[in-house]
Amino acid sequence: MSTVDASIDRVSLGDVVIVGGGCYGTFYAEQLMRAAERGKAEYRRLLIVDRDRRCKAAQELGTDDTCRFIVQDWSDFFDQFLAKAEPSSPDRPDAIVPSPLMPHLMYEWLVRQARKRWPARPVETRPVSAAIGTPYDVAAPDGTRFVSYADWTCPTHCIEPATCPVIRAPRTWEMADAMAGLTRRLDRLNPTTGPVLFICQHRVFGVGMFDVSAVLAGDATVASAGSSGSPIDVVVGTISSCHGAVNLLHLGSVVASP
Repeated sequence: MSTVDASIDRVSLGDVVIVGGGCYGTFYAEQLMRAAERGKAEYRRLLIVDRDRRCKAAQELGTDDTCRFIVQDWSDFFDQFLAKAEPSSPDRPDAIVPSPLMPHLMYEWLVRQARKRWPARPVETRPVSAAIGTPYDVAAPDGTRFVSYADWTCPTHCIEPATCPVIRAPRTWEMADAMAGLTRRLDRLNPTTGPVLFICQHRVFGVGMFDVSAVLAGDATVASAGSSGSPIDVVVGTISSCHGAVNLLHLGSVVASP
C-alpha cells in the first residue's frame, strides 16, 4: 500500500527524534526528507539516535544542519534530551518517532524520573493482572505487555487508516479505549490511575510520531499520582490505534525520614 497521502496539509515540526538508525529509522528519515522536499513537511532538525556509528542511517544518509546522527545509548540520550525539553508550540511541536522494535523507552524514562523524585520510595514494575482483551497479548520478561488488535500480519508501514487494509472493512477498535478500560478494571483491585499514553499517530508520508509534550505531561501525571505518598499504580502505554506496549508503574508508600 502507498505510504503517501497527497491530501494532507503541510506539517510543521520542531526537532524530530528518530529512535534507531536501522532499516526503520532510515526509512522514516528518508520519508520526512522527501516530505520536506515536496512541501508537505517542515522541521527544525532530524535527530537520528543509535549506538552503532556504522548503522544503516549513518552510512546512507548525509548529515547537515537539518539532519544529525547521534551515537548514544537511547536511555542516556532521552535522559539528557528530555531534561532540557520544554512544552513546545502546538503549531511546531518537537516529536519522537519510535521504532516497532525498540524497548518501552518512555516507560523506562518515567521509572527513572520517579526514582529521582522519590529516592526513598519503592518504584517498580508490577504485572498487569487484568485482561486487556486484544487478540494478541504477550508478556515480555521485563513485565511489558505487547498487545495488538491484529491477529494477522499487517502491511509494512501501515498508517492504520479508518478502513483496515487487511480485512477491508472499517476499523472498529482503538487501543486508547482498551487502555482506559484496563485502567478502570485495575482500579477495582488496587488504586490505579492513568492511563498515561504516548499515542503514535501518522503525521506525514507514512511516519508516525508522538509529541515530546505528551512525555512531559506523562511525567507530570506520575508526579501528581504519587503526591499523596500513598501506594498507587499508573498504567503507561506507548500505543497506536492497533498496537501497543503497556506497563504498570507501582509507587509504594513514601518512607518517612527518621
